[in-house]
Amino acid sequence: MIEARHLRVLRAVATTGSFSAAARELGCTQPAVSQQMKALEASAGTPLLIRTGREMRLTQAGEALVRHASGILAGLTAAEEEVAAIAGLRAGRVRLVSFPSGSSTLVPGALAALRAAHPGTQVSLVEAEPPRSVEMLRDGDCDIALAFRYGTAGGEWDDLVVRPLLKDRLTGLVPEGHRLAGAGAVGIGELADEPWIAGCPRCRRQLVEVCEDSGFTPRIDFATDDYPAVIGLVGAGLGVAVLPELALESVRRKGVRTVMVEPAVEREIVALTLPDLARVPAVAATMDQLSLAAPR
Repeated sequence: MIEARHLRVLRAVATTGSFSAAARELGCTQPAVSQQMKALEASAGTPLLIRTGREMRLTQAGEALVRHASGILAGLTAAEEEVAAIAGLRAGRVRLVSFPSGSSTLVPGALAALRAAHPGTQVSLVEAEPPRSVEMLRDGDCDIALAFRYGTAGGEWDDLVVRPLLKDRLTGLVPEGHRLAGAGAVGIGELADEPWIAGCPRCRRQLVEVCEDSGFTPRIDFATDDYPAVIGLVGAGLGVAVLPELALESVRRKGVRTVMVEPAVEREIVALTLPDLARVPAVAATMDQLSLAAPR
């Protein structure tokens, strides 16, 4: 295998015309230059220099290698500088995937802080709900997944680096004129006879489980992943709903009232990445900013 250090020696010998001059240029000894050249010729499998007395000239193979050496060494230097820039957060790229309510609340502040601290780091954002976002992370389609889960499903993320961000409680929504609109807190069983507007598939499953634990199966008349649509349907008197507090931060609550629902149900918001990616400076910095952006 031809090594970069051997190419540097060959180029110095070709430029200066002797081992001793090459050694002075490289800051090493003449025997060291001779040993490096022998190793390079062994790797190349052919002589690269012709020594006649005090004179030294390149063979055809040596001339070819010197022609390529400049480009190879220049490319290697550029690569080293680029890697150093990435390691020093002067450059870098992070691909972030987030669920919608995270995109509108946690992500903007985190990315603004990241840009202020490390303006050379570029972040791209796409939206996906878990478990799809977690699949994207495992498939190499993103570097960080902002995700959530209800409860603590054992083993679900054991292969990932999990950064807990916050607990996000579900809040009840009823129309303004609803009989429970002025209540501070209600048992979810008090909504057993109401029509329901359900959210994303994972949230929908959680709603059904909570209701069944309270002794009834919710009658779901509408299902939508769009939080403003949920607000609109509740505000129009078409049913009741539960939404995460994080989702309510970024939507107008026209025509609805919020009520605390018992028993309390929380989802855990986390930032996920792969163990190897966690050591990449730009990824680690983004994870840190997401943690700082989460309300305490």
